Amino acid sequence: MDIRRAKQILDSTKEVEVHYQGRPVWIQNVDESSQTARIYPLDNRENEMTVSVHQLEEV
Repeated sequence: MDIRRAKQILDSTKEVEVHYQGRPVWIQNVDESSQTARIYPLDNRENEMTVSVHQLEEV
């Protein structure tokens, strides 16, 4: 995914399915300068992580 699309999903009022390593995740924040996103798996909200937006996949 590119940074522009990640920001669109974050700002959207609709729920968009996004996966990280095959698992559904929620995008909490997008950092344009580092091209990263703060995410957590939907099945484990306490497992927050920062990943490259390029590793995210819209389903």
